[in-house]
Amino acid sequence: MPEGTPIFPREPVITVRAPAIQAQLLETYMLLEFNHQSLIATKASRICRAAEGRAVMEFGSRRAQGIAGAVVGARAAYIGGCCGTACTVSDPLYGVKALGTMAHSWVQMFPSEYEAFVSYCRSYPTNAVLLVDTYDSLRSGVPNAIRAFNEVLRPLGITSCGIRFDSGDMAYLTKQARKMLDEAGWPGCRITVSNSLDEWLIAGLLRQGAQIDAFGVGERLITSKSSPVFGGVYKLCAVEDENGEIVPKIKISENVGKITNPGFKKLCRFYSRSSGMAEADYICLRHERVDDTKPLEICDPDARWKRKTMEDFISRELLVPVFEKGELVYELPSLEEIRSYCAAQLATLWPEVKRFDNPHGYYVDLSGELMALKDAMLAARGRAPGKEEGR
Repeated sequence: MPEGTPIFPREPVITVRAPAIQAQLLETYMLLEFNHQSLIATKASRICRAAEGRAVMEFGSRRAQGIAGAVVGARAAYIGGCCGTACTVSDPLYGVKALGTMAHSWVQMFPSEYEAFVSYCRSYPTNAVLLVDTYDSLRSGVPNAIRAFNEVLRPLGITSCGIRFDSGDMAYLTKQARKMLDEAGWPGCRITVSNSLDEWLIAGLLRQGAQIDAFGVGERLITSKSSPVFGGVYKLCAVEDENGEIVPKIKISENVGKITNPGFKKLCRFYSRSSGMAEADYICLRHERVDDTKPLEICDPDARWKRKTMEDFISRELLVPVFEKGELVYELPSLEEIRSYCAAQLATLWPEVKRFDNPHGYYVDLSGELMALKDAMLAARGRAPGKEEGR
């Protein structure tokens, strides 16, 4: 590629003046950015939690939905917990550390697997991670890797190295490889695995006692294969009239889940004072103030008989202004700050809420004033709570 060639196709210049069309474009582009990156960051978080502290590398560029999906997806995966990416473009663009190992094609280019490993160790002595499954993982791959480590790295005093499996029974292969490496005097050699992994497969491997230090996760991460759509939506909830008054709006649907919550709102999160853990989220109208010095009863908006009294809690408003009157008023955090914030907030959620199978429900309640406004607007449209269509 000639120097200076743009990585992305040039975006068209669109000039739109009609407010309604501007709003539609805002909705489309905003959701495009939020939904995709939230989707990949969420999937990465699940995969990293399944890895139980082991490193997870994003390996999905070749299976991503286009160039932008790969590059921006790598950034989102890093925010979600991945330690780096095989998408090298994301390193200079966003600061996501470029990582990776050798390819099968490297091994196949040489007369023998052993010669390929020796050449790689000489080329990358401080980052020698050898792919051992090109021909036969245990009968040739691991033994040849040990020979190459002994010949090239040991004389240099280098003990940091690794091998990678990209196929086969990962639980069995890694157990056998760990024994072979330890017996050969390479206890510090890390074992990485890849090949269509996701959180369920990773959790299963660890339950079987697989000896794995790191994971390379590709297609099922970068496409979020198990759940490829993030259901974020954009709906009008209020307008400002000519007198500067905020007028609430509501969208009504036969599908209860699509009925919107009207009004100019804010979101609070309640944390336990004793444990620091998040207990519930509380959506209220913008002018409301939560007094966290007094008990507060909350409920499940979809099942109002499910109630819980919050006591000894701290209320924190989650929404902050980014733009005001067209001006940026938000100090943009660095990628590392975003990643750290994400990890810190996830740590405040109870394990029961984060488990993959049958997670405990997390309360997201509406304030009494907001619920009353919603009920009144539904009633004004002939959709009072409990009233059936046509009756």
